[in-house]
Amino acid sequence: MSSHRSHARPPKLLEQVRRACRARQFSRRTEEAYTGWIRRYVLFHRKQHPANLTGEAVAAFLTHLADERKVSTSTQNQAASSLLFLYRDVLDLPIDLPHGVLRPKKQRRLPIVLTRGEVAIILDELPRPHRLIASLLYGSGLRLLEALQLRVKDVDLERRELTVRRGKGGHDRLTMIPATLCSELQRQLNIVRRQHDRDVAEGAGWVRLPAALAAKYANAARELAWQYVFPAARTHIDSATGRPTRHHLHETAVQRAVTQAVRNAGVSKRATCHSFRHSFATHLLEDGYDIRTIQELLGHRSVKTTMIYTHVLNRGGRGVRSPLDSLPG
Repeated sequence: MSSHRSHARPPKLLEQVRRACRARQFSRRTEEAYTGWIRRYVLFHRKQHPANLTGEAVAAFLTHLADERKVSTSTQNQAASSLLFLYRDVLDLPIDLPHGVLRPKKQRRLPIVLTRGEVAIILDELPRPHRLIASLLYGSGLRLLEALQLRVKDVDLERRELTVRRGKGGHDRLTMIPATLCSELQRQLNIVRRQHDRDVAEGAGWVRLPAALAAKYANAARELAWQYVFPAARTHIDSATGRPTRHHLHETAVQRAVTQAVRNAGVSKRATCHSFRHSFATHLLEDGYDIRTIQELLGHRSVKTTMIYTHVLNRGGRGVRSPLDSLPG
């Protein structure tokens, strides 16, 4: 047995990447993104092993993405982060990169912000449960995936608080539950409870947990507290456990519903799910809340990120009153 183990082949490159991601407790989405970019990088260089390539090869791939594929700056940066992770954390190889290639400067774009009236008519066009989800994006400042990844235990209706677990950057934070959503959220939790009871009765009822928790609490994956607030309509067989598992509602379903609602409402702006979060921050600023409080609610690491909303306040350019409006009648 020991002889067999000593001659076992080392794991393939992408499996090494997955193991490194899981050891650092990266989200599944980050793991999928990193392995996807590394696969494309290997194929771009005709399946040469990255250990045999240089920084010039990385530069050529990123340049190809920008010049020929016309990807956005954020997409190019994600690809760059993936390749840096590959060389520094997986292969443990030093790599010399041409200056200025890895981190192209991102052009600042002002966010699309809806008026309060536009928010109201778009929400009215949304069916359940998409309306509740969009209401949380606007009323609590959540990102779409943060809303979809909410678990039952993260909703505290008595304190009117939501706990956002492992948001962007891997940090937890608290935000408020709008008073007008408490009854609707309670109704949604009741739906989840009844559905979970049926799943358990049928031999299902499991949900995917973070790896460390799954190992520590063997039975937690079948507890109501860990179920998603917005579960998928169907269960699937988890490839890792072989159990019938219910994931959360897929984000594309909500995105399509919002796009259709914007069209039905006759709103001419190119609004998306994220526009609700932008509108949340902007309307709080309009109501006089300080920038630091809004930063904490949004989960921004730097207040500089939150400052972008000062440029889209409904007060004209930089909040200055035009002298034309001061002219006598």
